[in-house]
Order: sequence, then C-alpha cells, then structure tokens
Amino acid sequence: MSAPPSALSSAMPSIDVVNARPFLSIALATYNGERYIGEQLNSILHQTRLPDELVVSDDASVDSTQAIVLDFARRASFPVRFQANGARVGSTGNFEMAIRACGGDIIFLCDQDDVWYPDKIALIEERFINDPGTGLVFTDADVVDQDLRPLKLRLWKAVHFSSEEQEQAAARDAFSVVLKHFVVTGATMAFRSSYRELVLPISDLWVHDGWIAMLIGAISHLTALPTPLIAYRQHGANQIGIPYRGMHRGKTCAAIHGPQVLRLEAALTRLREFSHRFPVSGQNLQRLEETLIFRRACAGLPDARWRRLPGALRELAALRYHRYARGLKSFRKDLLR
Repeated sequence: MSAPPSALSSAMPSIDVVNARPFLSIALATYNGERYIGEQLNSILHQTRLPDELVVSDDASVDSTQAIVLDFARRASFPVRFQANGARVGSTGNFEMAIRACGGDIIFLCDQDDVWYPDKIALIEERFINDPGTGLVFTDADVVDQDLRPLKLRLWKAVHFSSEEQEQAAARDAFSVVLKHFVVTGATMAFRSSYRELVLPISDLWVHDGWIAMLIGAISHLTALPTPLIAYRQHGANQIGIPYRGMHRGKTCAAIHGPQVLRLEAALTRLREFSHRFPVSGQNLQRLEETLIFRRACAGLPDARWRRLPGALRELAALRYHRYARGLKSFRKDLLR
C-alpha cells in the first residue's frame, strides 16, 4: 500500500525530562496539494512551539507536492519525514498511514490546505500538560476562502456546536455532544498517542476525525478550546469541508440514519474488543447503546410520512430525540423528509 518511510532528517529530539515536555508529532496527509501546502508548511515553521517531528504521508500525488515537501524538509529546523503511498488509499486511509508513522506522545492532525496560527501548538500542548485526564483537544477555527479572506464565520458555528453544547464540553461531558453529531474537526485536533492502539485501524465506515473523537471520548475527556487556532480554508475542492444547507435534502430516514447505525455498531464493537486495555465507563457504554437504539428506530421509520408519526413519537416520548439528536428540530425533520 505504501512505500517505507523515508527519513529526510533522522535525528529524533529527546524529551526534555526536566520540564516533562512531551514529544510532539504532526501527521500531515497530502494529495495533489501544490497550490496551498507551502503556506501550511510555513505556518508550522513559524509556530512559537515547534513540533518535534513532522510526518508527511502523500496519497500518490501527481503534482509537485512531493518536491515542495522535500524542499521544506531541507530548511526546516525540526525533523521532517516523507512517505508516499504506491496507490491511492483516500483521505482517511492516508491519515491512518501518517498517524502510524508518528513517534510522539501527542499527535496533531494537519490538513494540507489550512494555515495554523502561531500559538496553535503551544496552547494545545499547554492544555495536555495541565490536564492529564484530557485524551484529545480540538479547537474552533476561522473559516476563510481560497485566498485566506475571512468569510465572517467560525467553524463551530458552521458545525452547529451550540453554546449549550460548549458548556457541556467545558463540564467534561463532550461525549454526549459527539453522540448527537460531529463537532470535532480533524484539522483542529490533537490526541495522546497512547490511544493509537484503540483508534487504528480506522473503520472505513467513518471519517477519521469522527472515529477518533468517538472512541477517545468514550474512555477519556475531549477538551474544546474556543479560541480559533487555524484559518480553515474552503476552496471548492476540499475532501470534506464544512456542512452546507440542504446537504440531506431528498434523502429518506433510512439514508440519513442507516449509515450512522453502521458507524455506531463499528465503534461499539471496537470499544468492546479493547475493553481490557481501554475500559469504558458503564454510563458511556449505556449512552452509546441507547444512541444505537435511537438511530435504528429512526432508520426504520417508513417512507410514507403519515406512517412515521407513531414511531417518531415513541422516540420523542422516550426523550431520545433530545438526548441523541437535536430535539424537536430533528423530530420535525424526520417527519417531513
């Protein structure tokens, strides 16, 4: 699937034992990124706290991405390792390759087309150091266009991460939020490598960031930093990008909820498989199982609108629309699809 990692700079900085400074890795996944990757690499080079290594996994690019990375490696003040996939594996598979190759205590995920603000690494590292119970940190971001012009939109607003949900996360209950919907964007994420055995391999039913956040959130704390620490570029060719209005228009309940059922089943299977190594609290396991019950019920709602009401009302009366979706808003959507 991939060529062996090629060490462009093989010296591995040792951990500062006196100050207990963690070793920080960046996992950067690339694919035909020549247009924007130079700006991203330069933003990493100008961090107030530099990484201890940068691992770049390239998904069989056919442009000048590799040349740009190799040139950067020669002038970077930290080790840069480049590895190339012999054939395309897709965005999620490519991030898995990059994560596997990282040697750090904390792994930062990095998209090729964004720009990091200078304090990103330092502020996230500080949170991990000050809170040993945090397994993953994610942040807000400024949404910008292809030329880095602000679009007057924050990422958390775009993904509907409400102020109430932010308060839940601050109270160390972000897991209840990720059970409802995706709020953790990989481009803003860093996590402890001690959880790598749990999250790899990444299920092909999931996008990498949702999978990692769900599994780590079930057994540890997800910390949400409200400070925007990257310029999150939208340019029309993003692998995923921000959600857009009407993206589910015309889809049935089965088409909306069915894939989520499969994703939740995969997550539950993984957590049970590794329960001896990564124990899940009984409360979180129960919430995940109840979310699965709710999604199965929603996926089974009939296509005929008038026949959906009894089943949807049962889920509403059980408060599962409120616990595992967006309350009355989700209830109305399921009735009107």
